[in-house]
Amino acid sequence: MFKIEHIGIAVKNLETSNELFSKLFGKPPYKSEQVESENVNTSFFQMGESKVELLYATSPDSAIAKYIEKKGEGIHHIAFAVENIEKEVERLKAEGFQAISEKPKRGADNKLVFFFHPKTTNGVLIELCQEIK
Repeated sequence: MFKIEHIGIAVKNLETSNELFSKLFGKPPYKSEQVESENVNTSFFQMGESKVELLYATSPDSAIAKYIEKKGEGIHHIAFAVENIEKEVERLKAEGFQAISEKPKRGADNKLVFFFHPKTTNGVLIELCQEIK
């Protein structure tokens, strides 16, 4: 079963965006984290059972920097929490969804993550994530 884990938003300035979303949500982010493998800094806001993740590029050749250059700031991806990421990845590949990588990897917020290409998901980058136990 899928549940929305978080919505990822690409931003040009993490500090300014943290202030903006803190005003919008009426509370500060509960967590900030650097993900060196993806060249991003992140902030997370808890929104009931789901989260909003702000993504700031720390390198001009990161996926987030390229996204902002091409499309500007905005929603980058929707992440769905799954119980067994390997099983769901194989199931979705078998259904014809195009994977971006070979296997799940460590992401932010203590999660294993895996992405499916927007070309096969109606233009939306889809992330699957599973809590690392």
